[in-house]
Amino acid sequence: MKKHTGAFILISFLAALTTLPLSAKGKGEVFSGIDTVSLPPDGAKNTFVIGENSQTYTASRTVAPFKINKYETTYALWYGVRVEAERQGYVFANPGQGGSEGKRGGFPSDADAFQPVTAINWYDAIVWCNALSEIENKKPCYSYKGKVLRDSTDTASCDLAECDWNASGWRLPTEAEWEYAARITKSGMQRGDAPSGETAESGIPETGMSLVAWDFSNADATRIVGTAGTVFAPDAPPAPGSGNANGAGIYDMSGNVLEFCWDWFSDYGEQKNAREAGRAYGSKRVSRGGSVSEYTPFINAGDRYAFDPNEAYDYMGFRIAGNE
Repeated sequence: MKKHTGAFILISFLAALTTLPLSAKGKGEVFSGIDTVSLPPDGAKNTFVIGENSQTYTASRTVAPFKINKYETTYALWYGVRVEAERQGYVFANPGQGGSEGKRGGFPSDADAFQPVTAINWYDAIVWCNALSEIENKKPCYSYKGKVLRDSTDTASCDLAECDWNASGWRLPTEAEWEYAARITKSGMQRGDAPSGETAESGIPETGMSLVAWDFSNADATRIVGTAGTVFAPDAPPAPGSGNANGAGIYDMSGNVLEFCWDWFSDYGEQKNAREAGRAYGSKRVSRGGSVSEYTPFINAGDRYAFDPNEAYDYMGFRIAGNE
């Protein structure tokens, strides 16, 4: 694949969408959709109990230093990378859409550019991570028999994908990384049986779910990333990142869209290493966080879902992670 300066491509693409709302961080700043948090925080423990207060069976997990995006992957970011990747020979089973009401495969609009990408499957997500990695001159994480995965329709190879945990590129978070990011706070770990960000420390105590998550009780469709807790009007949508983050400064870890994780779904067992746990094979992959759909009502930080990696719905998306 021909190498380019990824930051230039993505920022130039987003800057061209001049009518779109800008980040709440400051006037004139283009919202690129990539802004990571490094975990564990300085001085924080890196071992926790996965599924604590949420799952019947739990296990101890240790996370190695990693970074995770503050935002669910936006449609504008997805679209820009997909189009460039396809030009370079990548193949995607699904073109994606902006949120639950966007046009399938359409050019990002004022309404859907900063909505989370949806209507893609797990295979699309890992291949897209490889594409973003190569565009940014990083080493892709996902391969099979030494060949970088660039075709999400080759599901047999994707099912047997190997993750290079030392690679510099982007990837899906592991399930342990995802839950750690959803629960870690400045003073410790929040409970797994509450939405991510619903803590007294953040000023949002129990029953403050509507302030930290878009779900089917307060939204009839997906929303712009990072806007949970804002007053939303269809004719005046809030800017991305203007809502309430969780204890680690991450948005939408509960609600909005369900997020793909790397792991095959299985009972929690012994951890293999600081990156990997769970089975090497399976039939369903883990998704986390719940969504605005009534079919995924469980949005607590410790809740988990299992989906066939072929499944693609208008309430499923992902966020990217990588190594520090």
